[in-house]
Amino acid sequence: MQGLHLTADLYQCRCEAAWLTDAARLGAWCVQAVEEAGLQPVNQLFHTFPATPHGPGGITATVLLAESHLCVHTWPEERAVTLDVYVCNFGADHSAKARALMDRLVDRFAPEWTEQRSLDRGDAA
Repeated sequence: MQGLHLTADLYQCRCEAAWLTDAARLGAWCVQAVEEAGLQPVNQLFHTFPATPHGPGGITATVLLAESHLCVHTWPEERAVTLDVYVCNFGADHSAKARALMDRLVDRFAPEWTEQRSLDRGDAA
């Protein structure tokens, strides 16, 4: 079992507010971004949380991949987003595709700054 797990925390996102609150719009774009990165979506779930006294509700967007998954969580009241891209590399190395997808996601939200991490998972043997 080998894989690559990428995470990013995005702060002060300068994208249109709708990217943080419109689950249908964000979800459709995520599926397209996955396909354009050369990964295979097999299912998806997009959920909008109810508004709070602090502002509109955020989104959880999940795209299940044949290679593993993409998850996006938004906090519109903070203009923040967390991203999670994981690919298993069974049969082929999908690492470059995962990195391309992460780059595209970060660009979509246009954060002022990010904290990104990369974890190689599993045994290389």
